[in-house]
Amino acid sequence: MEHNHPINDLLSTTMEKIRTMVDANTIIGQPIQAEGVTLIPVSKLSFGFASGGSDFTTKNQKPTAPNTFGGGTGAGAKLEPLAFLVVKGDSVRLLSVAPPPATTVDRVIDMVPEVVDKVTGFIEKQQEKKAADTAL
Repeated sequence: MEHNHPINDLLSTTMEKIRTMVDANTIIGQPIQAEGVTLIPVSKLSFGFASGGSDFTTKNQKPTAPNTFGGGTGAGAKLEPLAFLVVKGDSVRLLSVAPPPATTVDRVIDMVPEVVDKVTGFIEKQQEKKAADTAL
């Protein structure tokens, strides 16, 4: 007969509870429809887990008696909203819920995707204009 140690039950119960908290719907939320726009919440989940246990004997325990067990587990989770994916027609945009950047470097980093789009659009227009001028 196999002896199931109490720590196995303790760990199994804790991991099952964590599994119910941590799934894909926790990170990428359910889409929200509103007036032709779809909002998809995006969050960050952090969690920690610890457990421990000990077998010990009592002073008056017989040598053939099973040892007593003491143990515990703990877990914590933090769910932090980061942004919303905004889908409108063929356009998808990331709308951050973070506070505005505090430094110039942070502002520049936030603006990089928009600047790249503008520069790419400008270069494409210049190439189209050049192609139109050479065609005449």
